[in-house]
Amino acid sequence: MNAEKNLISRRGIYLLPNLFTTGALFSGFYAITSAMDGRYETAAIAIFVAMILDGLDGRVARLTNTQSEFGAQYDSLSDMVAFGVAPALVMYLWAFYSLGRLGLFAAFVHTAGAALRLARFNTQIETADKRYFQGLPSPAAAAILAGFIWISIEHGYDVSMLKYLAVILTISTGLLMVSNFRYSSFKQIDFKRRVPFFVSIAIMLGIAFIMAQPQTMLFLLFLGYAISGPIITLVGRKRKLQGRKG
Repeated sequence: MNAEKNLISRRGIYLLPNLFTTGALFSGFYAITSAMDGRYETAAIAIFVAMILDGLDGRVARLTNTQSEFGAQYDSLSDMVAFGVAPALVMYLWAFYSLGRLGLFAAFVHTAGAALRLARFNTQIETADKRYFQGLPSPAAAAILAGFIWISIEHGYDVSMLKYLAVILTISTGLLMVSNFRYSSFKQIDFKRRVPFFVSIAIMLGIAFIMAQPQTMLFLLFLGYAISGPIITLVGRKRKLQGRKG
């Protein structure tokens, strides 16, 4: 730790990847302030912007060979704000304010789940299977809540009719983050290799669908990803049992 501090004091920090991390942190902060002003749709979009920036900082660091322990820790703190605190507070202000302690409990479960998920990820990063995440990643959990808010506002749904569904959804994302379900990391996909032409057509169509109805498609996309974890885990366990019997 002291060596890392001395290294930072002598050489400073890498600017480019940390700019993206700072942008993600600001987007999470902006989501909170927007919700406090009653601009919930803007708050939901800000969380998705934070997701994009969070996805870019690590890739930029690897491409420019500017990875550092400082950057990794800063990224985790940014994730905690953007994907732990921000979606929980936005959801609380939008749907839970009238529920009293139940609303506080639901929002805290998501926040605590994100904190525990990030702590576990940081301590297991050297030993974990790179093909899978253990527990639902915090950006995906935040996207489910942000997408639910966005789609509800877009279609004019009455929040008073949805608040208990929102409670279930928020508690579920918190619990899934600390679960032992395995989620694909998609790191095994080689974006540099050649693919059949129809694959590029399918990708373009997928992007077109998302752009046409972003609030609906993003919510369904990340909800499907959340459901995939239990399915992948159960299928894997079933295969292991069949292998032992065989």
